[in-house]
Amino acid sequence: MLPKLAKRPTPSRFMVYLSPVLALFLSLLAGIVLFLIMDVSPWTALHAFFIEPISSAYGLSELAVKATPLILIGVALSLGFKAGVWNIGAEGQLIVGGLCGGAVALYFYEQEGFHIIPLMMLAGVFGGMAWAAIVAFLRVKFNANEILTSLMLSYVAGLWLNLMVHGPLKDPEGFNFPESRIFSDSAMLPLLHEDYRLHIGFLLALVIVGLGWILISRTLLGYQIKVSGAAPAAGEHAGFSTARIIWVTLLIGGGVAGLAGMIEVSGPIGQLLPSISPGYGFTAIIVAYVGRLHPVGALFAGLLLALTYLGGETAQIQLNLPVAVTGVFQGLLLFFLLACDVLIHYRLQFKQPALAARGA
Repeated sequence: MLPKLAKRPTPSRFMVYLSPVLALFLSLLAGIVLFLIMDVSPWTALHAFFIEPISSAYGLSELAVKATPLILIGVALSLGFKAGVWNIGAEGQLIVGGLCGGAVALYFYEQEGFHIIPLMMLAGVFGGMAWAAIVAFLRVKFNANEILTSLMLSYVAGLWLNLMVHGPLKDPEGFNFPESRIFSDSAMLPLLHEDYRLHIGFLLALVIVGLGWILISRTLLGYQIKVSGAAPAAGEHAGFSTARIIWVTLLIGGGVAGLAGMIEVSGPIGQLLPSISPGYGFTAIIVAYVGRLHPVGALFAGLLLALTYLGGETAQIQLNLPVAVTGVFQGLLLFFLLACDVLIHYRLQFKQPALAARGA
């Protein structure tokens, strides 16, 4: 009996939304096996990974801090993925946005005023949009694959940041360390509580979730995005401009990713460093898919993936586990989610192989 995938006539809508939960459950089972192989108590490891980080008010606040860039970028990428525009370079757009926002903070280093943070936000948004515009131009003008161009530009952005903190933006009093000055108080995001690091960026992320939901479900542009992704031929027949959808979704994705970068450097970090992101732009791809390409789903998925970052740090400290465990859990979650999606749209059939014709 040979297995074969047969397309289901009507995929289950219930299973579409249940699959992230099932994928999480399968990831936990795989994690148990992984910890047994590493000769670590699975229950102790899972407690350190998923329970310990959020067992206090401080832990919950740190979860929100980690989730803020993931939610922001996850919402923006969801719009592009829903339109069939595969922006894989949000990491680079985040870096450029953080670099531009940080440059504004350093320009106004000796000044005070409420205008600095709005200017930093604008610089971050426009920096991310400009970086994404390169991808959009290459796709529309030369039909270059946006997966490759956006991904390669992420590495260029990382090198550019490294160049800036080793050169023009380096702290002149920093003993030659590759970092900028620590931003002034006027360039730091206000905290929501003086005892925690949680800042207003999290509230801004919630606003972006709401705006994303309104855009995708209540506007003509949102309808065009959904049609262009689900049925491109129908969209073109209806007069929807493919080039316009590419430009809009990439610019939105780049702008929001740039805003996330500005929030990172103006919030938890407080200065420019050679690395301002542990890979939020790439992890946000998982956030978008676990959230089923929906802004509200991206909110909950962002919190879940943020927990893997906190859990990885806790497991590293308490159990001496490698920090790579974080990436393993994120990869397992995406793998099982994609596997579940395959079985939602296809079912396994076992077909008897045809018998060879008898010889004369």
